[in-house]
Amino acid sequence: MVLHRLPPPRAPGVPARAVDAARLTVGVEEEFLLLDPETGGTVAAAERVIAALPDAVRGQSRLELRRSMLEMVTGVCTGLPDLAAQLARHRRMAAAAAATAGARLVAIGATPVADPHRASVPDGVRYHEIVRRYGPVATDPGVCGCHVHVGVADRELAVQVCNRLRERLPVVQALTANSPLHLGADTGYASWRCAQLRRWPGVGPTPHFDDAGDYDATVAALVSSGAMIDDAMVYWYARPSARYPTVEVRVGDVCAGVGDTVLVAALVRALVATAVEDIRAGRPAVPVRDCLLDAAHWQAAHEGLDGHLIDPRTGTARPAWDLVAELLTAVRPALLRHGDAAFVTAQLARLREHGTGAARQRRVHRRTGDIRAVLADLAELTVADPPGPLPAVPAPADRSR
Repeated sequence: MVLHRLPPPRAPGVPARAVDAARLTVGVEEEFLLLDPETGGTVAAAERVIAALPDAVRGQSRLELRRSMLEMVTGVCTGLPDLAAQLARHRRMAAAAAATAGARLVAIGATPVADPHRASVPDGVRYHEIVRRYGPVATDPGVCGCHVHVGVADRELAVQVCNRLRERLPVVQALTANSPLHLGADTGYASWRCAQLRRWPGVGPTPHFDDAGDYDATVAALVSSGAMIDDAMVYWYARPSARYPTVEVRVGDVCAGVGDTVLVAALVRALVATAVEDIRAGRPAVPVRDCLLDAAHWQAAHEGLDGHLIDPRTGTARPAWDLVAELLTAVRPALLRHGDAAFVTAQLARLREHGTGAARQRRVHRRTGDIRAVLADLAELTVADPPGPLPAVPAPADRSR
């Protein structure tokens, strides 16, 4: 959960408006836990870890509300190979820096064992105001997400894109499920992070808005009511970014491996691109009842991809992979335009064979009966190279026609 506004990423890239509209830019924010290698409990070492990062990537790191968490932010990317390279580099360097502070960097969605330092927050008036305002909610054990930014032309378009993402985001949530553990036990949820975060105001499915003015007026009302400290505390699953010319999708757990993160980023970019095409073609957003959408997200958090999900368009429970297949069909033209279709198809096949991060954690735990073995496996996966070849960067669009 990002609890402060971020400056633009300091890495090579191009502004979203400078890119061919058919090929949207993408960037990712990943949050990680710093865990004790022996006990699995959290280690309050974020400041020391950031100080130990090489100069080349320190500017891509961020403090969170927990001193036991670290966020790493990519630059603006046009192709998946660049995105994957940045993600892998950041993870390796952050893991090495964490080791110097006696901690292990782990890509996991929720605190798995214990968070003895959860009441210790970084210095800053805003952090302490959050703790004062929200009390025990603000000192829940730390949770880690994956936030995907996709470049769009303006905020008006971003709001309309968010309206069209609503029906598909429960499937994206299920794909990222990577937090079944809490207090050393299996919660029965594939994503305990999603269940835990619902205690915060402003976390949940994105409401439908008529336009950017409607969005701004709603956020202003929430801030003036005292439910939110400021507009940066809008944590809806998709939102126009407060800082960047992007749509930010923040529904997912941090993914266990780089390959899963790149897969999710590719799908989110394709969903945004498909929404933009629908808007230009005058196709309306699919109407979805808020109560069904809320239930669909709860089901996605509980089941991941290992059971049935609720189709928010119909309210019926269907096999998770049927809904994944429908999502893939819907965004295939956008994937082809970006050169990502073969990669996404192969990665979804891998995910279907091996399961989500939550499924992997459960397999290791069943085999060993040891939470420490689960976390050691996750720590290795956190810094592993992405599986399979990445797509080539598409050639520039032919503007002569």
